[in-house]
Amino acid sequence: MNKDAIAARFDLTGKVAVVTGGSRGLGLHMCRAFAEAGADVVVASRKAEACDAAAAEIAAQTGQNCVGFAYHAGDWSQADALAEFVWERFGRVDVLVNNAGMSPLYDSLGTVTEALYQKVMEVNLQGPFRLSSIIGERMAAGDGGSIINVSSVAAVQPAPHELPYAMAKSGLNTMTRGMAHAFGANVRVNCIMPGPFMTDISKAWDLEAFAQRARETIPLGRGGEPEEVVGAALYFASDASSYTTGAILKIDGGSAWAAA
Repeated sequence: MNKDAIAARFDLTGKVAVVTGGSRGLGLHMCRAFAEAGADVVVASRKAEACDAAAAEIAAQTGQNCVGFAYHAGDWSQADALAEFVWERFGRVDVLVNNAGMSPLYDSLGTVTEALYQKVMEVNLQGPFRLSSIIGERMAAGDGGSIINVSSVAAVQPAPHELPYAMAKSGLNTMTRGMAHAFGANVRVNCIMPGPFMTDISKAWDLEAFAQRARETIPLGRGGEPEEVVGAALYFASDASSYTTGAILKIDGGSAWAAA
């Protein structure tokens, strides 16, 4: 296979991609990569201004049609609104990435409030379920497509300080496998399961302590850089993964030992 044939396997020309949590971090890098591969992109995230700014920047860089849409993953009805917006604007969705997520801090398990617990479940699991359900059904009834969930190694190695988050991400792994069966044969549903990445979230970390811990516990000795998620995202989004569904790909520098 020559270089052009290989590039064609990852080409997204004519495709429409929707990325939640797309205005920053891993989501922003995926949005940019999809546009660079030829897709039109909907940047969906909570703050309209951030979405519009990210979409404008990507459009200017790539020449693709990129738009922002204010979307709160924890609000059930907003999934329907996002789907309607995309179909009215583009008439289709070929790639959906459920990347929006959150993991608020708490002092101990006993101090976790019902409100915090529900919010974590709504954003990390309920939102992806609803959005994937309505978009997946439309994909399945049409030309097919690819759904990519973004989980976490916390799903297989949960820590006490992020247990509700880990529980939700474990559910996302289960949802990936179940929807791969529900929406086959022309919709592929896969999952990226990242470890620690040096996104804007990492600015709140004690980076010196993290670096020391990474050298001791991560085989590659460091956290991931945001652009290092792009290869997996393009693989799952494109025809390169035409016989891959229900897969959970761990991208964590080797930090998690448990199987997905």
